[in-house]
Amino acid sequence: MNMKKHGFIFASVISLALGVAASGAGAEDAVSGTYQADPGHRYITFSYLHLGYSHPMLRWRDWDATLEWDADNPSASSISVVIDATSIDSGVDLFDGHLNSDKFFDTAKYPEITFVSTKLTKTSDTTGVMTGDLTIKGITKPVDLDVTLNRTALDDFVQAYKIGFTATGTVKRTDFGVDTYVPAVGDEVAITIQAEFLKPLE
Repeated sequence: MNMKKHGFIFASVISLALGVAASGAGAEDAVSGTYQADPGHRYITFSYLHLGYSHPMLRWRDWDATLEWDADNPSASSISVVIDATSIDSGVDLFDGHLNSDKFFDTAKYPEITFVSTKLTKTSDTTGVMTGDLTIKGITKPVDLDVTLNRTALDDFVQAYKIGFTATGTVKRTDFGVDTYVPAVGDEVAITIQAEFLKPLE
């Protein structure tokens, strides 16, 4: 799957978090422009309650995101994310096969999961709530993510402007037609996104 051809998802993820920071945390170092998620420093993980015993941790390995950053008006920034749904990774090959099947994500029919931000509400200099449209299995629902700006800076080592953030949120899988084994296996899914975005120096 050529992730670069897409503008976007899980979204974060992310509209950025960073809108979160019109000031502080070196926000002045993040110039306006288009930023791409750094493939070496981006993670989407999720967990759920398994039969009341534990909270397994899973991830999607392959995804891309584009951030349009407005340094003058961070709340006007936006993000789009595209996840390769087939890249789901539980650490157990047999379970991954089940998750890709039509009992769960039906990735043969719905190979992508997407997230597009629609609004960023600042709650402090380094935190905010990002609202966006999450699409899974062709079903789109609004989702809120709590976003924290970790750092913005000009990274001389990679010769790029860099923005890093953490985003967390909770969704119900039944809202997206992923309802196998509910309620024995939890409906609520906790999502965590860690990502760094880069804009190379021109």
